[in-house]
Amino acid sequence: MIDLYYWTTPNGHKITMYLEEAGIDYRIIPINIGKGEQFVPDFLAVAPNNRIPAIVDQAPADDGQPISVFESGAILQYLAEKTGKFLSSDLRLRTQTMEWLFWQMGGLGPMAGQNHHFGTYAPEKLPYAINRYVNETNRLYGVLNKQLAGGAFIAGDYSIADMACYPWIVPHARQGQKLEDFPNLLRWFNTIAARPATVRAYALTEKINAKPTVHDDEARRILFGQTASNLPVKP
Repeated sequence: MIDLYYWTTPNGHKITMYLEEAGIDYRIIPINIGKGEQFVPDFLAVAPNNRIPAIVDQAPADDGQPISVFESGAILQYLAEKTGKFLSSDLRLRTQTMEWLFWQMGGLGPMAGQNHHFGTYAPEKLPYAINRYVNETNRLYGVLNKQLAGGAFIAGDYSIADMACYPWIVPHARQGQKLEDFPNLLRWFNTIAARPATVRAYALTEKINAKPTVHDDEARRILFGQTASNLPVKP
């Protein structure tokens, strides 16, 4: 059994997509990041960076004590190694998959996240910042579109690289992007959207968080106003 500390963000969706694809039993523990639940000590014991998602594997492969994992890329790698699914054992395909997983973690996710922040959430609309991140998101879409010209998925068969990237493409309109400008990406996107596991994973949104997380000034303060000096101290 996997305990999944989760909220309905792109990084959260990565993990529900994997768990649904792999058929792993899991239990969702909602962490409402708009209400500050990511700073509760029990959650910080699992995720010291106070970010979702995080997991606790109650039955790790070594039959030892439960293992906690934070950071969505690390979670995907951990689950793939635990199950032997969606991460090739072939050296070259595995390396390629991990390259693109790291590409998403270091590039697509952070840049699209800043795109969302300055374009949607920032109280002051700064044209330079908006243009900077819309353009960088566009560049990254182009990189992925070029990679997808070589096959149906990012790295051989469907893998954790695809699961990592897809949720960050879902809000493409909010990012100022048109998928029609990226035909390989559009084909890939529609293929993944139609997978039954993807449909099940995204259906959780309506059950857990039908209302946008950032909907008032207090939520903005909680999500965007933290510094080292005002973070809650873990006991």
